[in-house]
Amino acid sequence: MSKDILIADDNMEIIKILKPYIEREGFNVIFALDGEEALLKFKHYNPVLILLDIMMPLMDGIEVCNRIREESNTPIIMITAKSEDADKILGLNSGADDYIVKPFSPGEVVARIRAILRRITPIENNKLSLIKYSSLEIDINNYAVKLEGVYLNLTKKEIEVLWMLASSPNNIIKRDDLLDNVWGIDYFGDPRTVDTHIKRIRAKLDLNGQYNWDIKTIWGMGYKFEVKDV
Repeated sequence: MSKDILIADDNMEIIKILKPYIEREGFNVIFALDGEEALLKFKHYNPVLILLDIMMPLMDGIEVCNRIREESNTPIIMITAKSEDADKILGLNSGADDYIVKPFSPGEVVARIRAILRRITPIENNKLSLIKYSSLEIDINNYAVKLEGVYLNLTKKEIEVLWMLASSPNNIIKRDDLLDNVWGIDYFGDPRTVDTHIKRIRAKLDLNGQYNWDIKTIWGMGYKFEVKDV
């Protein structure tokens, strides 16, 4: 695993504050002061995680996140000076794994980094078989999803949520269990991120009752990957 963490923020003071805290965790800090430089540094260093400010010159963090998600599931924590729900949802919809609102403490940032990186190893080391339901294939080892033979552009978190649901067909998975298993028990973000990810998964699968499987909402409880004739 890479030991580089990329901080993309046009405020050099924030980078200077975070750098020693992150380095004490055993990582190398690389930084970018605008969106275009962030993309170049990402492609050159292939960092293990990215701290990505939304408001940056040349290219904003949302666009950078979208570009990265076209080719990589590298964990991304969005940094924003705004606290409105719309900004948080925009970042999550772009494929970010978490978000943090300025002002923040360096200790909180480090805790978020630890939480995300802890979740990577157990899932990637869990070499389960390919899950198949007629037209749907979920390969958690390679983070790939195919529907009717066509690969879908799902983010890492979307694949993990779908895999967790599909690996336990016709069982209700509570929202808190999805949060704990996919985001981690020390996740600091909005629990509604589960609902946002489910909504995106349904849209990308284009579910209209045409398959013998579906993702059902069980109100007040969670979600269920419903399969007929298992």
